[in-house]
Amino acid sequence: MQFDLDLERVYKTIKDRDCKTVGLQFPEGMKRRAINIAQGIEEKTHACVIISGNPCFGACDIDTILAKDVDVLFHFGHTEMGIHDNVVFIEGRSNINIIPAVRKALPLLKERTIGLITTVQHGHKLNHACHFLEENGKKCVIGKGDKRTIYPGQVLGCNFTAARIDCEEILYIGSGVFHPLGIVIATKKKVVAADPYLNEAVDIDPERFLRKRGGYIAKSMDASVFGIIVSTKSGQNRMELAMGLKELAKKHGKKAFIIQIDIVTPDQLLALKADAYVNTACPRITIDDAGRYAAPVLTPQEFEVVLGERDWDALEMDEIVE
Repeated sequence: MQFDLDLERVYKTIKDRDCKTVGLQFPEGMKRRAINIAQGIEEKTHACVIISGNPCFGACDIDTILAKDVDVLFHFGHTEMGIHDNVVFIEGRSNINIIPAVRKALPLLKERTIGLITTVQHGHKLNHACHFLEENGKKCVIGKGDKRTIYPGQVLGCNFTAARIDCEEILYIGSGVFHPLGIVIATKKKVVAADPYLNEAVDIDPERFLRKRGGYIAKSMDASVFGIIVSTKSGQNRMELAMGLKELAKKHGKKAFIIQIDIVTPDQLLALKADAYVNTACPRITIDDAGRYAAPVLTPQEFEVVLGERDWDALEMDEIVE
């Protein structure tokens, strides 16, 4: 997987600001490039580079401690999110050809009006996909999400607002199933996922996923003590939501306690000994490692089902929207 990073912008920013110390932050998939990039920066600018070795889960997860210790922090791989005095976002754009995967998706797209959705890595090629589909008799719609997203058609792991568009079916271009699953549940529309790295396309069926989530809800019905997780990360902190959920639990005779935490892991929750947890931090925490937790970890919407405040049929994917 190759990404084009605008390193010339990095060098220019350092020189224009006369920076003496520079911080670099990378998502996990880009960390292997960190030392080479740091070496290039020091050779070209003579600034001292400090690399963040902490996990990075997105633009919502800025290394604020490192940012305080350097003149500028370059955050690689994501689009800008939030307001930071000395953080510069350097997007990571994939140079892979997406058209072969879109071609694979074509037979699966039964309707004429297709909504196009992707992540920042392929956003610059979304118009190429649109042109290809229109050459093959389709009409394309590319929507704009809320303030948390930058580009038309862009979705995040916590935000599917760009997918709420007037179309008959949706084509997601990118890797993995988390984003297209979220889009299916958020829009209730058919979603085809085209993976340019595997060069394959599949219909996304949410039934197995929803059955599994239903199992965690069922296991939580008899829980009496809930831990409500709040993230300290800059773009994930939803303390107001957590406080509201705590009050809702009290209304229904359940005990709930706020747990403020930076990185949520199974071991950390195991030590806290709650019967079940409610996650208001990154929504992917609830989904990606669900089977590794000793107790159920619910989304806020699933917690509402447990309390009887929401019907099972009205279950939604957790999102952070602005």
